[in-house]
Amino acid sequence: MTKAQRVDDLSKKVAGSSCADLVGVVGTLGGTAKALGRTVTGVLVLLMVLCVASCRVPATDSSGLAQEGPAMEGSERTIIEEWPDVEAPAPPELREVAADPQETALLVLDMQNRNCNRERRPRCVASIPRVRRLLDAARAAGAPVIYSLTGGGAATDIREELALRAGEPVVKSSVDKFHQTELEELLRTRGVRAVILVGTSAHGAVLHTATGAALRGFDVIVPVDGMSAGDAYAEQYTFWHLANAPGTRRRTTMTRCSMISFTGEGG
Repeated sequence: MTKAQRVDDLSKKVAGSSCADLVGVVGTLGGTAKALGRTVTGVLVLLMVLCVASCRVPATDSSGLAQEGPAMEGSERTIIEEWPDVEAPAPPELREVAADPQETALLVLDMQNRNCNRERRPRCVASIPRVRRLLDAARAAGAPVIYSLTGGGAATDIREELALRAGEPVVKSSVDKFHQTELEELLRTRGVRAVILVGTSAHGAVLHTATGAALRGFDVIVPVDGMSAGDAYAEQYTFWHLANAPGTRRRTTMTRCSMISFTGEGG
């Protein structure tokens, strides 16, 4: 085989090799360096380096997102690198809800002065009138109402517009209001099968208590305008998560406060 033929043969091997196969090509180059001459061998080594680089950089499509395939081997590209290219999915569908007050409880989560105020969380303050109307409707229908507080909260810190009434229980915990509280027992003893969750923060108490309820077999109803956070993204993420995550999607209904009605009125 002539020198030109050997150069052509090695060029084809380098160009057609996978990332793993290039290791073998290196050995081939080492064994033929003397026969081909340093200049020719240097050109082939450069070509091999370029091929290795192409293996390490993920191919992208017209949207800039990484494609599947061999070019992804060894890539360190993560959601952090893809972050600017991610588009928000379509919002979950909102549905009308006819709640049975004998089997549905309203959970008012962490609506306290310390975390629901204009300075810290104005979006929470904006939700109060809607939550109040839903609270009035639940009470008029005789549905159980249960409050929660943050770990360091007190009943006197609940927003005045949403003040609890005598006999309405209060649980205190971190983000999951079922954790180390009597919440599940309170619901079971009242014959509750579904819970409506309102409160703050969306990505804290609402998300984790809704997940805890779904995992315990309760149906979950979340009005988008009854939960709040410090920013819109946290609310958007929470709503998407509840509608799509494996632990909640089969038991959760997404709605608005104004789309919830109670099927009867009690005392």
